[in-house]
Amino acid sequence: MAIPLPDSDLVDKLVYANRILYDHGIVDGLGHVSVRHPTEPGVFLLSCNRAPAMVRRQDIVCYDFDGNTVSDSKERPYLERFIHAELYRARPDVMSVVHSHSMSVIPFAITKHALKPVFHMSSFLGAGSAHFEIRDAGGDTDMLIRDKHLGEALAKSMGDCNCVLMRGHGSTVVGGSIEAAVFRAIYTEINARLQLEAQGLGEITFLNGEEARLATEMNEGQLPRSWNLWIKRLGNVDLDQ
Repeated sequence: MAIPLPDSDLVDKLVYANRILYDHGIVDGLGHVSVRHPTEPGVFLLSCNRAPAMVRRQDIVCYDFDGNTVSDSKERPYLERFIHAELYRARPDVMSVVHSHSMSVIPFAITKHALKPVFHMSSFLGAGSAHFEIRDAGGDTDMLIRDKHLGEALAKSMGDCNCVLMRGHGSTVVGGSIEAAVFRAIYTEINARLQLEAQGLGEITFLNGEEARLATEMNEGQLPRSWNLWIKRLGNVDLDQ
């Protein structure tokens, strides 16, 4: 039996999230964002295989934690839906997941240098970023998380962190809401850019643990301010086209 989509507001938020991430250069033709189903355990919402800027309401599909389509949809799914499935399985606190290949993050992923918060907007990186080495889990691959085994390995590598860097690939961030995950994806890229620039100037003073905790509490309360601005930046958007 097909599982129905939740209320239209959550579907609309997910469509907006795709377009906001594209507008900020976090995703291009590739990358994806999902949200946990609010009433159906073991189910999450993700677009079918569509470029983020082109995602529409009718593209949103329900999947179970094994990556199976549980909606009435015959559209092709994303190959890497297992990133989302296994993170939701492993992390009950996670409500939304963003996977992207934003450019400034790649140098950290390939050198095993952790991203750490250089300013209050990236305080969610207080524990540092985790690293995932796909060779350890799958040998030589095409670098994609295209099955349950690799998804489990990625979730294990992420642990309790909010961001995992994927060598030769990109990054994945998680949040307690769509708004939080999108915020974190945007500021992961900004933090990477600033950290790269600052490294050439000398030793960096990162936020300490308590500073990161306090700043994260503050930022969580300000999410609607940024979210509403980002939607306004998109202009007049028809979510059905």
